[in-house]
Amino acid sequence: MSTYRSTAYSGLLPWQVRGHRFRRVWLGRRGLAPDEVYAFLDQVAGELATVQQALAESHRETARVKAALRDWQSARARARGGDR
Repeated sequence: MSTYRSTAYSGLLPWQVRGHRFRRVWLGRRGLAPDEVYAFLDQVAGELATVQQALAESHRETARVKAALRDWQSARARARGGDR
């Protein structure tokens, strides 16, 4: 079973966060300090990469445990079949 996700949602990747550029604010208008914005985006991208790596490891571990459980169940079923 997998988690539902809309096909319209492709996910946000670290390189997309790091590469995003904001439009410039012209003189006389309020804006954000670009260096601060990009430093924050870089931090967010780093954390996103860490989370994605942990999630991938979790998926690998889940698959390993499921395979071990199937093997164990098969061995138990064979052992019970041999007792008859």
